[in-house]
Amino acid sequence: METVIVLLTRDLRVHDNPALAEACEQARHVVPLFVVDPAIEPRHRADFLSCALDDLRSRLRELGGDLVVRHGDPVAEAIKLARQVQAAGIWAAADVSTFARRREERLADACAGERLDFRLFSGLTVVPPGDLVPIGGDHYRVFTPYWRVWSQTRKRRVLDPPAQVRLPANVDPGTLPAPSPKPFGLLKGGETEGRRRLDEWLGGGLAGYAQGHDLAAVRTSMLSPYLRFGCVSPVEVVTRSAALPGGEDYVRQLCWRDFYYQVASAFPELPRRDYRPRRATWEDDAEAAEAWRQGMTGVPIVDAGMRQLREEGWMHNRLRMIVGSFLTKRLGIDWRIGADHFNDLLLDADIPNNCGNWQWVAGTGNDTRPNRVLNPLRQAKKVDPDGECVRRYVPELAGLPGSTVHEPWRHPAPVPGYPAPMLNERLLP
Repeated sequence: METVIVLLTRDLRVHDNPALAEACEQARHVVPLFVVDPAIEPRHRADFLSCALDDLRSRLRELGGDLVVRHGDPVAEAIKLARQVQAAGIWAAADVSTFARRREERLADACAGERLDFRLFSGLTVVPPGDLVPIGGDHYRVFTPYWRVWSQTRKRRVLDPPAQVRLPANVDPGTLPAPSPKPFGLLKGGETEGRRRLDEWLGGGLAGYAQGHDLAAVRTSMLSPYLRFGCVSPVEVVTRSAALPGGEDYVRQLCWRDFYYQVASAFPELPRRDYRPRRATWEDDAEAAEAWRQGMTGVPIVDAGMRQLREEGWMHNRLRMIVGSFLTKRLGIDWRIGADHFNDLLLDADIPNNCGNWQWVAGTGNDTRPNRVLNPLRQAKKVDPDGECVRRYVPELAGLPGSTVHEPWRHPAPVPGYPAPMLNERLLP
């Protein structure tokens, strides 16, 4: 095969990239292509994506190739480039969202019309979404049975980066999207940074994960944005983690990602419709929803989580559960409002995990205890026993001693600039 275009979407790496590896083995020339699609609003992830693409271009150039960037409709741009370089095929990583599936269908039809070889590769998950199917069903609806099967499933081997990427002559590499003048979030995008964080995590943080992962003030791996954009391989993360002491607890959490991908694959309406309808109506309270977004509910652990999200583009997993339960179960506000806010600010937000987790906490998804309500005060004293997390993100309360920071309404005088709790304190315990 003379020339293959590899259309990159959420697999922005050279290590363990199945489509890229196969193309470099089978074709003389390979064109790694990324199309900036104006139909996709990157929201606050634009700078992370810009850094990831810049890093990928550098890595491909080190291998003798380049990242070719185009702006427009991915299908039209890929076909146009295929004609220019006389490509024999267009290959890509398979995805599960409705938008991605439609793009794949359009690309398959266009390739058929041009007599191009169109292939999809697994690469966004550890186990492809349709590979594990329960008896009598099309997907697993409960996590634990899925985990049992998933954990025993043999994973594919981790692929080395290509030895060389040979680009056809006279291909204009195109311009990368400009970085934001005001970068957002705590993390810098790219495979180089993602692999550095992975090595650092496996070399130190993983060992204490089982004991400390529920503590809100403790940083976990923070690899989720790099997994979301494919800057690191989920197969490599799982394979390397499983081989180390204490790795099973961390790998179990990574399995949740695959679980929601297979849910979204079988139920494409996950972002819009209740997976298991259980509530007829939601409260229409725009003022309460905005106070929640701004981290001004008067409940410190909730406000800490929401402010961490706004400042860092990331939130500790336990805090995500607490703030989600508060919005949906305490305030009675539609989970879709919370999911949209997370999608706007989270660097790691993707449809399967964001919407799957929101439906879980709202009781409309895959939770086997749909009526579960997380008590914010009890949770606060478990996940932030010394109040370190609250003081970090809610500076108005920094002067309150010990765990009393979680109940500022019990202090003799109101805390200047901090609101009273949106719920009567008698409803919080």
